[in-house]
Amino acid sequence: MLELSLTRIFSVVFYYHFAFLAISIALFGLGAGGVFSYVVAARPGEIFRRLGALAAATSLAVVVSLVVLLTRTELTNWTLAVIYFTSALPFLLAGTIVSLAISEAIERVDRVYFSDLLGAAIGCMALVPLLRVIGGPNTVIAAGVLFAVSSAIWLNLAGSIRGRAASVALALALTVLIVVNVNGKLHLIDVKFAKGHALTGEQYVKWNDFSRVALALDKDAGMESILIDADASTGIANFDFAHLSANERHDLAFQGPGFPYQIRPAGKTLIIGPGGGWDVARALASGSHDITGVEINPIIATTIMKRQFPELSRGLYLRPDVHIEVEDGRSFVRRSTEKYQVLQATLVDTWASTAAGAFALSENNLYTTDAFYDYLTHLTDDGILAFTRWGFDPPRESLRLLSLAKVALDRLGEHDHPAHFMVVRENAQDIKGWGARDTVVISRKAFTSEDMARAHAAIRESKMQAVYLPDEKFPNPFTELLNASDPQAFYRSYQYDVSPVGDDRPFFFYTVQPRDLIEYFMHPNASADYKINRAVPLLFGLIAISIAATAIILLLPPIVLGSRLPREKGVLRFLWYFVFIGAGYILIQVALIQKFVLLLGHPTYALTVIIFSMLISSGFGSFMSRRFLKGSDARLGWALLGVTALVTALAFLAPVINEIGIPWPLPIKVAVTVLLIVPVGFAMGMPFPTGLTRLEHFHHPSVRWAWALNAASSVLGSASAIFFAIYMGLRETLLVGGLLYLLAFVIVKMTKQPEDALSPR
Repeated sequence: MLELSLTRIFSVVFYYHFAFLAISIALFGLGAGGVFSYVVAARPGEIFRRLGALAAATSLAVVVSLVVLLTRTELTNWTLAVIYFTSALPFLLAGTIVSLAISEAIERVDRVYFSDLLGAAIGCMALVPLLRVIGGPNTVIAAGVLFAVSSAIWLNLAGSIRGRAASVALALALTVLIVVNVNGKLHLIDVKFAKGHALTGEQYVKWNDFSRVALALDKDAGMESILIDADASTGIANFDFAHLSANERHDLAFQGPGFPYQIRPAGKTLIIGPGGGWDVARALASGSHDITGVEINPIIATTIMKRQFPELSRGLYLRPDVHIEVEDGRSFVRRSTEKYQVLQATLVDTWASTAAGAFALSENNLYTTDAFYDYLTHLTDDGILAFTRWGFDPPRESLRLLSLAKVALDRLGEHDHPAHFMVVRENAQDIKGWGARDTVVISRKAFTSEDMARAHAAIRESKMQAVYLPDEKFPNPFTELLNASDPQAFYRSYQYDVSPVGDDRPFFFYTVQPRDLIEYFMHPNASADYKINRAVPLLFGLIAISIAATAIILLLPPIVLGSRLPREKGVLRFLWYFVFIGAGYILIQVALIQKFVLLLGHPTYALTVIIFSMLISSGFGSFMSRRFLKGSDARLGWALLGVTALVTALAFLAPVINEIGIPWPLPIKVAVTVLLIVPVGFAMGMPFPTGLTRLEHFHHPSVRWAWALNAASSVLGSASAIFFAIYMGLRETLLVGGLLYLLAFVIVKMTKQPEDALSPR
């Protein structure tokens, strides 16, 4: 719960790319706690008393780290370093507790690990309702309450009445703090600074499982705006359509996103991500009386626009000709049987971490070749698809839209690409920074001469810049790409990576060419869209940190132990087993979350269903490992091979299920996903506790070391999963995870011991 709630807060306070840094901090802290447990274990005193003191310290560390995180007023390297180490402190202490508990109860580690995974699953399930009810900071404090409760349990086992009373008092004090934070006016511990700026003028704030939404007055624009994670914003359209002035009608019609309505006025319209309603207003101004808006965020669509502040938009979303659906846009399109004349998406991405994004650095699957095929097949023959993205020089996002649509058009048998596109630019004077907006219009069939006449008239009236039109040849990358005889040669030679991306590699916004990775890592501020591509240097930095952390944890325990490891028993070699299964588990989990987003229709559903299913089934796998494997190397080997086989099958089966499951109701989709995940999760729960029992026979002091290595390698696995997904694809990421379990199988064979030496005691 602490780890996942921190991903949300990191997304708000920093940028969404930093959300997965919380995962790194958590796993690094847990690994370091495994090493620190050697120091704690060497101290005198009764074990339950020490565990109780550590749990109480963890509870306090949670609150201290949260305060440090929320009171930073600027973003510097020093700030990040302070936050990294203070945020890692509660995880270090918690890792010490778990490591000591596992070491003390190694004879029944199968039950201990089952309880550990069961608690993690409950924390995962509790996260969503807690975020919705009490918000991000208070969910972190709630984790502190649970640590204090655990302290009371340990101290009760130690027979310490005073200690137990103090821990209960601590839990109650933190609970009161949550109540005051939620219901009081002071908001003692809350987000007051974000992205290096103070948050002011917020009239209303609400959290859910994938965003922090605030309502505030935008003084520059002179309108109320909805802020998402204190960064992305959408203004609230406020128009009286019964008395629309000529100036208002002109502005709605002749801004960039209004361009498609000049080509198809009064058409049946589907808007993905309508936010505060500006695209809805444009469609209404064009004469449309059949408008569907699909908004993923219920706080925006329902809470603000319909229930609590409908007057700000004059009841726009309550009109009978406007139908608002709360759903992921791609999921809605996939299951819809309707066809539309205009399908529009304007700047639909929030730079806000979804919970799944925190694990997978995932995009939202709106911008892939498969998505564009879905969109185009839901258009009438005269229908148009309109996407507005930021304009840059040289172009990146808007140019990549063309590459996606080209692939989708080919699938539909439309190969005369130049006749299917128009591109216009608004605020062209701001092309060097943020401000220029490119609207790309793609027609289901080739544009007609009448369409071209409307387009030229609209461009003249709006004074926008024509970037590409079928009947004109502008010397720019758009024209070059659409007329390229060898598109692959164009993609290879272009300054940025604008090649098409599919559902298996849905990273539309990451445009750094692989050949430029080192240069971009060294000089990341070279482009205006560093805000997007900054994840690239962060990703490689995280991989480097992960490798260093794993190496340190490999080297430290022998120093702490003060003696050489018994090499003749193969202890050092067998410790690699825990590195492989730790990295493999998180690789598989990250890839599966992203793989099932399309089927389940929402990143939050994917996160909850996949992680909960894996943790519960792995917990039961751990619980049954003693009975099924019976300490046998041969049976352990079969379990590891089973993981590899099941993961390989899932890698090829998931895309098929995504396709055939489109019309299924959500409960059926969830049930099918669980049935697919449970077998592999069950098999993945067996190797860790069995390996610890095996290691205990080799060298008991190394058990806590194995826990530390497993956690540290999970850091490496989480970062590597992102790398493999971006540059290889999600299917290949799953296959690499399966390969790591195969390597663990090889380690078991290399360190094989007589069967009687490993039988359960």
